[in-house]
Amino acid sequence: MKRFYKKAEAGSLESGMTVLLDGRPIKTPAKAQFQLPSEKMAVAIANEWDAQEEKVDPSTMPCMQYAATAIDRVTTQRDAVIDEICGFGGTDLVCYRASYPAPLVKKQSKAWDPLLEWVRNEHEISLKTTTGLSHIRQEEHALKKFHDLVKARNDFELAATHTIVSLTGSMVVTLAVLDGHLDGEMAFEVSELDETHVIEEWGEDAEAALRRKNNKQSLLNAIRFLTLCD
Repeated sequence: MKRFYKKAEAGSLESGMTVLLDGRPIKTPAKAQFQLPSEKMAVAIANEWDAQEEKVDPSTMPCMQYAATAIDRVTTQRDAVIDEICGFGGTDLVCYRASYPAPLVKKQSKAWDPLLEWVRNEHEISLKTTTGLSHIRQEEHALKKFHDLVKARNDFELAATHTIVSLTGSMVVTLAVLDGHLDGEMAFEVSELDETHVIEEWGEDAEAALRRKNNKQSLLNAIRFLTLCD
């Protein structure tokens, strides 16, 4: 849509912060009040609006998208979102190992074993590993711990967490990001380890390169949004 405002800025509501366009508070796509938990989030989103030129391009406004998703979708179906996030814990990427070739086996062990040790020491979550694609059932205690940790997050954090776990395929990697144990670059590296190995062995086509680039940027955007939630 065409830019219809001159000025975007952070503003206050009775019970929180918002974004003002020419002095008027914006609404979510579902027409809900755009109430934000922090001033820094409001400033970041106002900056996204202010950076738009003749046309408003939502794809260049990731913080706006996450905030709107939190308000319109996470708040209205919070339990379902939590269950979907935690579902990745039952099939966690770092628990499914290759049996060959040897270089890939070594890379997986070097990158993923320390994460399993970390989550065991930090959160008392012990996970089983297997080789190949055969399903391995994790202990209910471990899955419940995942659920409790995710449930403790607010709706805005959950909006970003959903993206992170979907891109990485790993609750362990996601928790490490949430706790600040992994940054965006590291999270992308460990979650894309298998594909990186294939690229190193056989090369990469343009389509795959673009997909990886977009996925990495999406991951970094989600992690940046997390820093605005507290």
